Amino acid sequence: MKKDTTKLLAELNARCENTLMETLNIVYTAIGDDFLEAEMPVNSKVYQPDGVLHGGAMVALAESVGSAASMIFLDKENYYIRGIEISANHVKSISEGLVKAKAKFLHKGRTTQVWDIKLTNEHGQLISAVKLTTLAIPKK
Repeated sequence: MKKDTTKLLAELNARCENTLMETLNIVYTAIGDDFLEAEMPVNSKVYQPDGVLHGGAMVALAESVGSAASMIFLDKENYYIRGIEISANHVKSISEGLVKAKAKFLHKGRTTQVWDIKLTNEHGQLISAVKLTTLAIPKK
């Protein structure tokens, strides 16, 4: 990646102040040429009533990392990014530790982008497989 990734990660994380990402303690952790990674702690704050990670929190993490990836890999100066469709398949429960998300392009169009987002636990085991479609809206 051409940009300074340390600076870009700091900018992404600073943009989370007073947002859902801050509430869920989502932190962007790594950027590559074709991916963005983030993580979120798993604790009672993101549990469903029976003490495991809530599916909605997983979807929020996935949409956060996919939308942020669209923003950095496209022209954020001239476009707003919006998530327009998301589909998640939760395959494993988790009740502690960290859940990690890695977003990679499936399709990089000028108007729409499709993201493959894998959520894993700290041992690399798949927790959820997510597909996100984002829309690039021109700023006027």
